[in-house]
Amino acid sequence: MREALVMTQEAVARGDPEAAASRDLLLFCHGFCSALTGHHVGEDRDLFPAIAAEHPELRETLRKLKQDHSMISHLVSGLQAVVEARSSPEELLKHLEGIAAIMESHFRYEERQLLVVHETLALDADPQCVLGPL
Repeated sequence: MREALVMTQEAVARGDPEAAASRDLLLFCHGFCSALTGHHVGEDRDLFPAIAAEHPELRETLRKLKQDHSMISHLVSGLQAVVEARSSPEELLKHLEGIAAIMESHFRYEERQLLVVHETLALDADPQCVLGPL
């Protein structure tokens, strides 16, 4: 997800008003937004309930992470709106920077809280369903 965000930011920074650059930007943003949304949906639907079942002491942590997912979803919707409106690169970068800040904070918190759990969780599921289309 971090790499996809960097690629999207680079596409915006390189962008110009030509149609080809706009198509590339739409592809990068759509791909990034879809991957991030799919990742969070998979966690909320499959991974977090499995963690809560095995580790009830982490339910508050999972609640906070789901709350972050909701906030990030709202920010992604804002990004999609400015991309579709063909807003200025500055406006796009502003949205991407906001998503990057929240996303990085979210991922670091998740990694600190759940890394050991992820490594030991007995979950019999397709990784693409659980983690989304990474």
